Amino acid sequence: MQPDLSLVDPLDHHLATRVNVGDMLTRSAALFPDRVAVVDGDTEITYRELASTADRFGRALLDEGVEPGTAVALLMTNSWKMLAAYYGCARAGLVVLPLNIVLLPELLTWIVGDAEATAIVADEALRPKLEPVVAGSPAVRTVVMTSDAPEPVADRRTVSWNDILAAASDAPLEVEVPERAPVQCLYTSGTTSNPKGVLTSHVSVTIALLSNAIVTRQGWGSDAPVMLVVLPLFHVTALNTLAMPVLMMGGTVVMPSLAFDPAKVLDAVEQRSITHLMMLPMMHAACAAEQQRSARNLESVRCAIYAMAPMPEDLLNKVDTMYPNASVILGSGQTEVVPATVMQWPEHRHTAAASWGPQVPTVLTKTMDPVSGAVQGPNTTGEIVYRGPNVGLGYWNNPTANAEAFAHGWFHSGDVGHLDDESVVWFTDRTKDIIKSGGENVSSVAVEAALLSAPGVAECSVVGVPHDRWGEAVCAVVVPDGSVDPADLEDQVIAYAKTRLAGFQVPKSVQLVEELPKTATGKIQKFEVRAAARVAAESAG
Repeated sequence: MQPDLSLVDPLDHHLATRVNVGDMLTRSAALFPDRVAVVDGDTEITYRELASTADRFGRALLDEGVEPGTAVALLMTNSWKMLAAYYGCARAGLVVLPLNIVLLPELLTWIVGDAEATAIVADEALRPKLEPVVAGSPAVRTVVMTSDAPEPVADRRTVSWNDILAAASDAPLEVEVPERAPVQCLYTSGTTSNPKGVLTSHVSVTIALLSNAIVTRQGWGSDAPVMLVVLPLFHVTALNTLAMPVLMMGGTVVMPSLAFDPAKVLDAVEQRSITHLMMLPMMHAACAAEQQRSARNLESVRCAIYAMAPMPEDLLNKVDTMYPNASVILGSGQTEVVPATVMQWPEHRHTAAASWGPQVPTVLTKTMDPVSGAVQGPNTTGEIVYRGPNVGLGYWNNPTANAEAFAHGWFHSGDVGHLDDESVVWFTDRTKDIIKSGGENVSSVAVEAALLSAPGVAECSVVGVPHDRWGEAVCAVVVPDGSVDPADLEDQVIAYAKTRLAGFQVPKSVQLVEELPKTATGKIQKFEVRAAARVAAESAG
């Protein structure tokens, strides 16, 4: 059955019924116009200001001739303007392309070219990186700088944020935007050598935001959440998992400073009565040390999430103590399936702390036999696969990757694990990071989890290196914490591993490094660790 809409203007019907990510901000602003939506350093932005700026920005880009459905790149640090740009693009039917600001200009140029972006919005502080990107991107016609009276970038039309807003027409931003059209294109985080552009629709993002609000127990009305955001907004986690669900719920996003500073973070938690936060394990550790140095009242925190890497039990205990009223939980996901896809329940902190937790309400999670494509039952190891509205549209310009990703009617994560009898997901490793040593499959993640609590170990990444006898040998690449003499650390790490792991899991060698290569969100870049470890192993003979 279908309604007879022959007497209805198509745009009128679309505006009344559509799913558009930008409309969520409009709804929040209608209900909470004078409530603070974003705290950006010392600046407070209300919902009225954020929504009106977003609309003018979206209208301004259309007035500039940016075509609906094309990509608008954002080369920006965390700020309220970045959020306004995102929502404005969403309501204008443009595709938001957040750029990882720590990437080299050469790779940024490739991404902008691959995405066929025609406009870039950038912070003045990032001009040295912006100039070569624009110069090498002939499709880019318009550059918007967040500073006043900016100098031209390359030979392109360059306009300030304030000027482009002032020049925008007063026509309402009411255009038809198909709800299955992409709202964002995020390039994979760099844990593989070839980034892929992940296109995600308005429907997927909207449903994921609702799901995230549910699983993190965000309140509505007068009990609105206050979310601390210290991870970069160009990454799916900070953007879709943290900031945007809060703005949908009428809460407040607090971004205390550009650089992570544990003292400023804890000051913000206390002063702003933060209810929700997510940090990487190293950030939680730094905050725990700062709290021990100078205690704050952190009782407002109700949900403390960690992600990207496991946390040792002693650090989990410190976080429990630091936030006495909070559920301390692990959240997991990936760019292609708007996170969170799985998340621990509060009780899993003490019953299944090493797990990923069960699926969220909007995602069906199973494991699959990688050879037959058969969906598996509980307690059977296979590739973790997903179905549901969180799943993105696919990869831009990459039909081969799409064919692999959507085989058998499921999205293939590339992660290996199993579901237990209660459908809790237990992650084993990335498919490409499994170490095949002497006929055994070794989970690098399991070895890392054991070694992270070894004396003298600050960080650890475990990879396989070629070995004449074993095929691959388990190698632990360790960042020392300075408490153990480096000359003794290798032997001590191996001795410690023998008390915690099966013989085939124990590292055959330990390499000490000053730091591990990471993405901007703290993910260890295993492919770089593996390449360097193999070179070092060959040099050692």
